[in-house]
Amino acid sequence: MDVPSLVARVLASHPVIDGHNDLLWEARVATAYDFARLDVGAGGTPTHTDLPRMRAGGMGAQFWSVYVPCHLTGDDAVSATLEQIDAARHLTSTYADQLAWATTADGIERAWASGRMASLVGAEGGHSINCSLGTLRQLHELGVRYLTLTHNANTPWADSATDQPALGGLSPFGREVVREMNRVGMMVDLSHVSADTMRDALEVSEAPVIFSHSSARAVTDSPRNAPDDVLEVMAAGTGVCMVTFVPKFVNAACADWHREMVAAAAAEGIPESDGVRFAAFEAAWTRGHPQPPATLADVVAHCEHVREVAGIDHIGLGGDYDGVAVLPTGLEDVSTYPALVGALAERGWSSDDLGRLTCRNILRVMRDVESVARDLRSRRGPSLARIEELDDVPAG
Repeated sequence: MDVPSLVARVLASHPVIDGHNDLLWEARVATAYDFARLDVGAGGTPTHTDLPRMRAGGMGAQFWSVYVPCHLTGDDAVSATLEQIDAARHLTSTYADQLAWATTADGIERAWASGRMASLVGAEGGHSINCSLGTLRQLHELGVRYLTLTHNANTPWADSATDQPALGGLSPFGREVVREMNRVGMMVDLSHVSADTMRDALEVSEAPVIFSHSSARAVTDSPRNAPDDVLEVMAAGTGVCMVTFVPKFVNAACADWHREMVAAAAAEGIPESDGVRFAAFEAAWTRGHPQPPATLADVVAHCEHVREVAGIDHIGLGGDYDGVAVLPTGLEDVSTYPALVGALAERGWSSDDLGRLTCRNILRVMRDVESVARDLRSRRGPSLARIEELDDVPAG
């Protein structure tokens, strides 16, 4: 089998749609979104991501994360999220010869027809809506097409995978958030949430859900990964798990290293959910405790397991480039997707299998979510529910 030729054919007809990339936050920190100083169009940037490397990687679309850290709360979190969305639009217009704004599956394919890669956005963390369904709807109006229900800390209405459980999953308001996301056509993203939150969301959602950047807990025991029972229910609901490349989520030694660091931080009164203090602790701790290496083979193992448990129709890719400092050997930046596709081809994945992985599955989910939303909007109007009423909490 001529693997390089097969990979080239697959990516030419089925370019990669990646579920999660943190370039925008890197651009905010490094240059305040000044793409003249961080010229991702020219290449050679210090980031994992630039447009020439995206082309080299066979990419056709990217969900840019409009992430803001959990220490930003209330209106501050909303404002920072709006700035991130504005940055995504600025990135797209700056490189309009190579990028096209998209909010639908058809929009992605129109971008391809014009010879461009599609720019989409997803919001990473329910704190971005400040417990407001009106804010959720306006983020959708601005182009946000998925919401990760939590980041590393709980929201008042959903438990995170990396915080102490407070609700046992979703609160009544959290369930209403999921229902309203279904109604407007925003994908429910279960990366970062606790397993109980995953199960609650799957029970409530009338549309397929996604994991924008998670892997398999049975392969690497991390709370950020999806357990097998969740993968099975996700697949039954026709969703997709977009396998991530983050070392501590795909390699057992890296996961153990991370657990040791979390325990050391906790001993000093610093929980993992405290993003600012934990990041400072991690930077200092890592100098004396280097992270073990992960490799492309680790990611292959997760792809194989998700395929085995959920099925070939329920797997995608969400690298999390520019969201972590170090990637697995062989997957160092966005140019390396062909190496992963080739490794899977060598393990017997067909061209059809690989096309489903790279783009067809997530395109199908997007279309299904769009269809469910049209149906729900024909039957019910916007939810006016407030967290103070559903969860019986004091008014903010």
